[in-house]
Amino acid sequence: MEWTRAQRYLPYDQHSALELLNLQRQAATSPEQLKYHIRPQSGLLNDPNGFSYFNSQWHVFYQSFPFGAAHGLKSWMHLVSDDLVHWQDQGLALAPDTEFDSHGAYSGTAKAVGDRLFLMYTGNHRDENWGRTPYQLGAWMDKDGHVEKLQAPLFVNPAYVSEHFRDPQIMEHDGKFYAIIGQQTVAEQHGQIALWTSDALEHGWHEVGKVNVGVDDLGYMVECPNLLFVDGHPVMVLCPQGMDQQTMAYDNIFPNTYITATGFDFYTATMINPQPMHNLDSGFDVYASQGFTAPDGKTYLISWVGLPDLSYPTDEQNWANCLSQVKELHLKDGQLYQTPVAAMRDLRQLDTAINLNGETTMIDPTFGQQGELQLTIAPDQTGTLHLAANDDRSQTIALHFDTEQGQLALDRTKMAHPTATDYGTTRTIQLPAHQALNLDIFLDHSLIEVFVNGGAQVMTGRYFNDQSNQVATFNQPTQVTGTAWQLSAK
Repeated sequence: MEWTRAQRYLPYDQHSALELLNLQRQAATSPEQLKYHIRPQSGLLNDPNGFSYFNSQWHVFYQSFPFGAAHGLKSWMHLVSDDLVHWQDQGLALAPDTEFDSHGAYSGTAKAVGDRLFLMYTGNHRDENWGRTPYQLGAWMDKDGHVEKLQAPLFVNPAYVSEHFRDPQIMEHDGKFYAIIGQQTVAEQHGQIALWTSDALEHGWHEVGKVNVGVDDLGYMVECPNLLFVDGHPVMVLCPQGMDQQTMAYDNIFPNTYITATGFDFYTATMINPQPMHNLDSGFDVYASQGFTAPDGKTYLISWVGLPDLSYPTDEQNWANCLSQVKELHLKDGQLYQTPVAAMRDLRQLDTAINLNGETTMIDPTFGQQGELQLTIAPDQTGTLHLAANDDRSQTIALHFDTEQGQLALDRTKMAHPTATDYGTTRTIQLPAHQALNLDIFLDHSLIEVFVNGGAQVMTGRYFNDQSNQVATFNQPTQVTGTAWQLSAK
């Protein structure tokens, strides 16, 4: 359906409870609905927010428009977990109900401070002429999950910054509070990352300056910047919009990227010895990733699996998008590794050993479209692994591998319901030549996540094949060993 502005921004209390219940029922019974990932109860899910550890539990919020697969009046929904895998829905946490977030509670982060969790987010306000003011707002959540918003904004965009000023990341360093935030300049319309600081958290915020990440061209806007410290080293995760392909090659409408460095200077807002920018995920749909370092010293990341300005087949069912599984981050020789958290193994059921030994092509398809497949493909093999396929492979999500030359491609050309074809239907990465290829593949009905060579690269994508498609097979005899598991729901 075509959404009018009035429909998108209709206050929540003007929607009926029955409408919401019907939408929730429709989302829950969708054949493509995910079972062990975070997905919307109804309507649209986008950016993960407030990913944190507080009160002996993991917390994540997500931006939500619960009344349809459209970007409308946004709120924050809240979930908690004991293990980063099994998530319990806590319902609405931040509603767009003040002057400062009247047209949406936009993205932000969270930090435990004493016995409360501080939420910092962008409030979207529109005036009668539809002019936007982005307010950076704060709220406290207590141990019972009660949220109380601060009465005044923390700060607003300075004069040289346009209305595109959003997605703050709250952090603490040497007794001061800092916020990393994405922005666009008025004069040049250049995307930037800014660093702000305060001694008092609830007031006294002022700008340190533009963050020097070692890249001059960040397009016309930077969304969802996150400064992480992975194994003690700074990693800037960011979403540059409109970035020149000469800066970094990418295929998606907007990339999610990362930059590593040897240090970060909070006083000059400078990444020290920044390295070239890389794609965070080499698949189709990862965006707006958010991470943090937990009390156990490990750094974790979760991503929106969806992209701005694109539609997906389930939009017609009035729900859209999901979150990735949580990934643990590490740095090895300057390269970012992303791996499933340990509790993902708790979902495994009905394991099946795989040892094709070049004699057969068919994998026992007991995992269907809700499972995990760990494979080691021998060196100097070429071929295709078909997943969620029908009998004649006319519908399939395919992985084309070449362990002789060193290449892997994720191909969704032959989906029953194509999506985002304007941006291509294949994503390809380079691998070490003449070496075995290790794959850890997760399927969840309309989501595939592929961890390559121990998480050195990740390829994520939505796919939309009929759920009756259960075939898992190679296109030709292949030397491969591994294990397949059915996975339970979260």
